[in-house]
Parts: sequence; C-alpha cells; structure tokens
Amino acid sequence: MEHLTLLLGIVIITALVFDFTNGFHDTANAMATTISTGALKPKTAVAMSAVLNLVGAFLSVEVAKTISGGIINEQGITTEVIFAALVGAILWNLLTWLLGLPSSSSHALFGGLIGATLMSVGSSGVNGDVIITKVLLPAVAAPVVAGLAALLATRLTYRVGRRADEKATAKGYRAGQIASAGLVSLAHGTNDAQKTMGVITLALVTGNVIAPGSNPPLWVIVSAGTAIALGTYLGGWRIIRTMGKGLTELRPQQGFAAQTGAATVILASSHLGFSLSTTQVCSGAVMGAGVGRKGGVVRWSTATRMFIAWGLTLPAAALVGAGAEYLTGRGPWGVGAVAVLLVAGSGVIWSLSRRKPVGVHSVTPDEPAGVVTTAVAAVTPPPAGSAAEGLWTTIPAPGGAAPEPTRPATV
Repeated sequence: MEHLTLLLGIVIITALVFDFTNGFHDTANAMATTISTGALKPKTAVAMSAVLNLVGAFLSVEVAKTISGGIINEQGITTEVIFAALVGAILWNLLTWLLGLPSSSSHALFGGLIGATLMSVGSSGVNGDVIITKVLLPAVAAPVVAGLAALLATRLTYRVGRRADEKATAKGYRAGQIASAGLVSLAHGTNDAQKTMGVITLALVTGNVIAPGSNPPLWVIVSAGTAIALGTYLGGWRIIRTMGKGLTELRPQQGFAAQTGAATVILASSHLGFSLSTTQVCSGAVMGAGVGRKGGVVRWSTATRMFIAWGLTLPAAALVGAGAEYLTGRGPWGVGAVAVLLVAGSGVIWSLSRRKPVGVHSVTPDEPAGVVTTAVAAVTPPPAGSAAEGLWTTIPAPGGAAPEPTRPATV
C-alpha cells in the first residue's frame, strides 16, 4: 500500500504537468488571432486567457466522466498504466510545441491511454465504440464544422459591412474579437481542463481512493484548473506564431468570425460530453475565416504539416505510452526508469528550443507567402478599397485603424 500511495502521488503530479503543457500548448487556440490582428497585446491576451481557463474548469464535468469511465475500462487498469499514458502525452506535446505545430493535446492523452491499456490488458480494456463516437468522429467533423461556420460568418460579415468604412468598423470588430477570444478561453477550460480531471479521477479509482463512477473531487477540479491556467499564462509563443500568421493573414472581421465559430462548437461538444480537440476546432475555424474573405488565402504548406501532425498524434502517443507501460510493468525499477526518461526527454526538447527561442516579441513575424499563396492572390480580386491585398503582408495599425501594407510577399 505504501508503494501504491507513492505511485499515486507521482501519477497525480505527472497529470498536472501534462495539464500545464496543455495550457501553453493550446494558448494559441484562444489568443493567436487576437494577437495577430492587434486586438490585444500578447501578454494581456495570455493573462486574460489564463483567468478564463480557470473559470471554465468549474463549469462542467461531463468530459471528465468520458475520460474516467468511458474510453477505457476501469477494471484491471492499474496506476502504472495511467502513468505510462501521461508520459506518452507529455512527450508528444513537447515535441510538437518545439516544432510549432498546433497538434491536439487531447488526442495525445487519448493515444497514451489507449497504447498503455493495450499493452497492459489487451483490447478488452479499450471501449472501441466510445472512441469512435466520442473521439474519432468529433475529430473529423469538428474542424470541418468550425471551418464552414467561420467561412460563412466571414462572408456574411463582409457582406453586411460592405458599405461601411473599414477604418470606422475595425475598432468595433477588435472589441468583438476580444469578447469572442474570452469565450474560446472559457470553452477551452471547460473542455481541456476536464481531461486532466478525468485522468486524476481514474487514478484515484484505480488506487481505491474513490468509488468507480464518482465525479472529480473539488480539489481535483481546483488543481487541474490552476495548472492549465498557469501553462496558458506562460504562452506557447511558437504555436501562437503558427496559428496567428503561419496559416493565413487575418483581419479583425475574420478573427471575430473564427473565434465565435470555434467557441460555439467547443461549448456545444462539452455539453454533450464529446472530448474533441480544441486545437483542431480553432485551426479549422482560422482556415475557414482565411478563405472566407475575398482575396484571402491559406498557406497550405503549413496546413499540410499540421494535418500530418494531427494524423500522427494518436498512434505516436500510443506507441510511447505502450513502451512506457512495458517498462512500468517490470516493477518499481521500471517506473523509475520511465520517470528518468520523461525528465531527460523533456530536458532535451527544452534545450533544443533554446537554440531558436520564440518569445513575446517575435510571436508575430512577417512571413512571406509561398508559391501557391502568391499565385492564388494574384488572380483573386481583393476587397474594394484594398490595394493589392493578396500580395502584401499586413500589420495592424495603432488606434484601431485599417491594417497597412508592409512589404510584398516573396516566392
């Protein structure tokens, strides 16, 4: 029992570390477009997102129930299995953060759980129907739905305001974008913080601390919400840069449409208990808003890298989780070895990130468009009153004025 108590403590701490990485990995979901359009300063944006992530963690426990008693069977699952699953999720989160790819922290966690469970007890420990209905189907449908919603909202916004002065309306759209970004942050806390709550609750069940089917205790809710909020406050600047400027150039109207569409999808799924990826939803909304503006284009080279990362997340995290479970199953020395590998792997990734650091001052660099972007923009008429918009990189002007061209994009 003493060993189990110690291991349970290690698992809870590791789960909170995952929640922390989830926070800085997914900050871009809520704030990348707000920062890129100049609606909020970077530090203000991440501070606001952190507070609302914490608040969102208290709004529901439906997703936590899906994790703790839905994806895998509680019977036969040991605390070592959960520890191994978290190792797979954390390492994948850190690797994709290093590469600046907005992959899914949620799917990294699911992959780790599935791989570790398969290694431990076999296919009987995994609920395939729940994975299909509440993980895989939402993973495919949610970004498409969010993208279509953002595309339609962007076109409607430009149509309604086509006779209005763009300089006069930009400030109002930025204010609306701040409100919609806050809604996304709230939704992120409601959905993603619950995943860690579910993992900790599952660990408490396997350790016979609480009964199967129990809701997360209050201290679990508070600690998970605090961990994701702290991670959010640090800001995942690498992924914010990719989401804010790497996919497409957004104006305040587009940012508002993208964030409103994403928040609606996330909140609806949280209410239904669908544990979807907020990263995929927000990325789909950004791309939808990008093509929704006349003359707007998406950098498909960046989007392709992102799609590949999405496809690899579940199997890659599952492989690491299975390997970690193989070691933890050898006994206490295996648990210690996995812990050392986790710390060493995290340290190596952090050291590599210091070679080309990305911070608050370099989070929105001007990034030249590629061949496809330049070609599409050259043949697509820009919106009225916007000179050669498709061939220019824009930055927000101070005081809510319209964006100003800075330099031509290069091939």
